[in-house]
Amino acid sequence: MDQSSTGSVVVIGGHGKVARLLLPLLVDAGYETTAIFRNPEHQDDVAASGASALVADVERLSVEELAELFTGHDAIIWSAGAGGGNPARTYAVDRDAAIRSMDAAPRAGARRYLMVSYFGARIDHGVPPENPFYPYAQAKAAADAHLTGTRLDWTILGPSRLTDDPPTGRIETAEQGAVAGSVGRADVAAVVLRALQDPVTIGRTVRFNAGATPIAEALSDLQRL
Repeated sequence: MDQSSTGSVVVIGGHGKVARLLLPLLVDAGYETTAIFRNPEHQDDVAASGASALVADVERLSVEELAELFTGHDAIIWSAGAGGGNPARTYAVDRDAAIRSMDAAPRAGARRYLMVSYFGARIDHGVPPENPFYPYAQAKAAADAHLTGTRLDWTILGPSRLTDDPPTGRIETAEQGAVAGSVGRADVAAVVLRALQDPVTIGRTVRFNAGATPIAEALSDLQRL
């Protein structure tokens, strides 16, 4: 899927803060977009974006059931999360359900998979077990590691601390020297769209902050950095 073509995309966690900014970008770019979310009360919000609304609880769906939902779509974007506060549910959603979705994607014929993770996600994340953030760090590390071991055309996006700052259209990647800072959700949504369009991001983990480089340039530069 290159920048001159569109297709059919599923956004998991379709009513999340980043996803609500992403959906209209995908629709405007010509993608047939389906948003999956758990709460039926959010259907009108999602429909207003132009995306198709699909109520489903990915925490409870099997690989086979997820594959059925994904069938007919070209790409999967994971933008879901348990929201913290409950370690058991964090593992159930951010690790287990995410991994099931990765296993379901190829069964459904969806080769492209984009994971919205976070800047510090890695197996050796360094978060101590007594820290409330530990379950999330562990869950995301496991999910990201599983994704890199698949044969999917994967991209992991690792934004820094999320803010509600207005979009700038500019970022700085770790390859450019960025260390963990912050970035607006609107720019994260724009990065997701561009990563979907640009095949140079396939097989890469892209960690980024707010910065001075136009998003398209920052991502295309990954090929030479």
